Amino acid sequence: MSQKNQTLGEFIIENQSSFKYTSGELSRLINSIRLAAKVVNHEVNKAGLVDIIGAAGDTNIQGEDQQKLDVYANEKFIQTLTNRNIVCGIASEEEDDFISINSQDENNNNKYVVLIDPLDGSSNIDVNVSVGTIFSVYRRVTPVGTPVTLEDFLQKGNQQVAAGYVVYGTSTMLVYTTGAGVNGFTLNPAIGTFYLSHPDMQFPENGKIYSVNEGNYIHFPQGIKNYIKYCQMEEGDRPYTSRYIGSLVSDFHRNMIKGGIYLYPKSSKNSNGKLRLLYECNPMAFLAEQANGKASDGFTRILDIEPTELHQRVPFICGSKNMVEKAEEFMRLAE
Repeated sequence: MSQKNQTLGEFIIENQSSFKYTSGELSRLINSIRLAAKVVNHEVNKAGLVDIIGAAGDTNIQGEDQQKLDVYANEKFIQTLTNRNIVCGIASEEEDDFISINSQDENNNNKYVVLIDPLDGSSNIDVNVSVGTIFSVYRRVTPVGTPVTLEDFLQKGNQQVAAGYVVYGTSTMLVYTTGAGVNGFTLNPAIGTFYLSHPDMQFPENGKIYSVNEGNYIHFPQGIKNYIKYCQMEEGDRPYTSRYIGSLVSDFHRNMIKGGIYLYPKSSKNSNGKLRLLYECNPMAFLAEQANGKASDGFTRILDIEPTELHQRVPFICGSKNMVEKAEEFMRLAE
């Protein structure tokens, strides 16, 4: 039985049988993400001491300025997953297109594709605010042994076999699920080992925190404006506390532990929302549901949305179940 202070390696081995595909390939994949996370963590913690902070001078496919750490983290995760020969394809928020990994082994039977946001919230790195990595894992749908296609990546979130994030904060944590609950592991930097510190993580059904960039209030749909006013109203256990870091991983992590809701709705500036369905919303929605939470675009379950493109954006509301349902109620009433 899993217990606190168990190493991540021990936990993976002990719980491998509870995963419906028990080839060991997924376990090796999680171990590879663990390794890359430790490398990126080491670099994040040197920010300011070496020339790794600031803009890299390029933009990514979304037209956003790339930070030097974006580029570094992207390279390290792709390099680690590719070199260990355990996935057949990778899609990254920082890349224009997916990467097909053709093993030199002609009997290559790798079954998994990984979608990743290598460094979420990287614009905060210059001011020493927590950032993170988000990852999502699917079984390919095209024949094993053939090059991956776009079809392998454009799967609904309800087809995910694993998802998680790494938060590089006051301590570094890896939090993930394979569909049997959510567990968090904290890195002991002295020996470079992740230990189970947060077993069976759960969103409280109700919370007292709402996380939204209120600077965009004027651009939000009426339903979201009404919900924000509801959060601020003095009645019952309200007003709620406003807490917004601007790093999805950090806001999600806090809300899962303390209870709360995260909102990044569509707006007059971003008519489809701003967060990416495949790299951010689907993995966080899978984690939320596995932790007794809920994730929605305001009307539809995130995990049921049919992806149509690799860098698709959607509105995102996620967190404590009762809070998300109340926000959805305000959205419906405003229609």
